[in-house]
Amino acid sequence: MPVSVLLVDDDALVRAGLRAILEAQPDIEVVGEAADGAAVIPLVRRLAPDVVAMDVRMPLMDGIEATRAVLRAFDPPPKILVVTTFEEDQYVYGALRAGADGFLLKRARPAEIVHAVRLVAEGESLLFPAALRSLAAGHGNEAARTAVAAARLTDREGEVLRLIARGLTNAEIAAELVLGTETVKSHVSALLAKLGARDRTQAVITAYESGFVAPGAAG
Repeated sequence: MPVSVLLVDDDALVRAGLRAILEAQPDIEVVGEAADGAAVIPLVRRLAPDVVAMDVRMPLMDGIEATRAVLRAFDPPPKILVVTTFEEDQYVYGALRAGADGFLLKRARPAEIVHAVRLVAEGESLLFPAALRSLAAGHGNEAARTAVAAARLTDREGEVLRLIARGLTNAEIAAELVLGTETVKSHVSALLAKLGARDRTQAVITAYESGFVAPGAAG
């Protein structure tokens, strides 16, 4: 089955460009469009997309509120890929904290856009490590520190979390640690459960806000 995508952006030209790029792929289908976050809930209910590609700044309901609304309304929810002009936008960080699975730059090349949709559809977050470090700076959070302390991650789980924070996929982590991909998936599932994180993106945000991974760290 192709990956089904709902496009949500108040700029019709952006929607048209994304549609043209995505529909050129045999494994991706654009099933609908909306011009504002306020229209997302009924469209998700009717179309059941795998991925919602959602602008972060819209006039009636922005991507942050629309993300929260989708996560409240659906179980399981579609994957949410925030589409933004500027990666160092606190609106983006707000959407990620609200539960978005990753973000995509509007200036990205067609191949990068296609890759992003496929990646989040498969359950792997799409993060820009340098941008996320910058966004996370100054967002220390006592609840996150408590969550990490209570999680009692193993040394290996800690290694995996740091590599996720660097933006690596499961396959890349497996190569880095000389492990099987299935073993990495098991470590990822375990650390998500221990942290009480819905997905990889939420785990990375917790890692930064707790100080487990320093926002200023290289990688």
